[in-house]
Amino acid sequence: MEEQKYKDLKLGERGAIISIIAYVCLSALKLVVGYMSNSTALKADGLNNTTDIIASIAVLIGLKMAQKPADNDHAYGHWKSETIASMVASFIMFVVGFQVLSEAFGSMFQGRTESPDIIAGYVGIFSAIVMYGVYRYNKKLAEKINSKAVMAAAQDNRSDALVSIGTAVGIFASQLNMAWIDTLTALVIGGLICKTAWDIFRQASHELSDGFDEQKIQLYQDVIRNVDGVKGIKSMKGRNYGNNEVIDVVILVQSFLNIQQAHDIATLVEKVLKKDYGVYDVHVHVEPK
Repeated sequence: MEEQKYKDLKLGERGAIISIIAYVCLSALKLVVGYMSNSTALKADGLNNTTDIIASIAVLIGLKMAQKPADNDHAYGHWKSETIASMVASFIMFVVGFQVLSEAFGSMFQGRTESPDIIAGYVGIFSAIVMYGVYRYNKKLAEKINSKAVMAAAQDNRSDALVSIGTAVGIFASQLNMAWIDTLTALVIGGLICKTAWDIFRQASHELSDGFDEQKIQLYQDVIRNVDGVKGIKSMKGRNYGNNEVIDVVILVQSFLNIQQAHDIATLVEKVLKKDYGVYDVHVHVEPK
């Protein structure tokens, strides 16, 4: 299983690289056209994509570092590297998000009345189509290799496609002599950047502090209780090493069982969770009921 995990991480790099290439090209296009067409919203969208470049690079670095095998001072491996990289990326996104909001507010109070060139709207639509294609690819890849990091990148791709659509709508609406709509759209984009940063930070900090999905704990408890020989569960804990789940559970068995029989039940519990639910590692402790 561990060898396959490393292969999946290597395959996941492809999704991050494709995202980086797409974001580099689109951010350059949006920023150039945004300044030429005087579109605050398109410039904000371009800045949004620059943060996505950094986030995708962070994911790529995390995927590469997570492939390093365990060593003397990382006995459990380097699986959490991609989670740490995601948190770093969230800090960068916060900074840029606040910058976009600041510039949008400044533009609003300056009382700008001119509308951006309509070509900025067409660039927004083109960008949305490209990013939706990248989203579809990364979503399929994430499902294939069961990668939370690549799936997060895919969700970010989809968000960017929606933001680009919103940018185009704001620009087209501003052609109706309502230039304030373009500024309003920039405010929405800035808010979306900050929200995405917060979501990434919240998930990363939850995993790094050994938080675990309570619904999965309940699911695994129900599964273990149905294993032949298990008479109850005294305690159960879970944590994540990157995309890998680790479960610690104390099961109760009949007190008259010998060591070998109790060990066989523990092995069966471990086998069920690993084979049927993809749990990376299971630590089963046995106590008499």
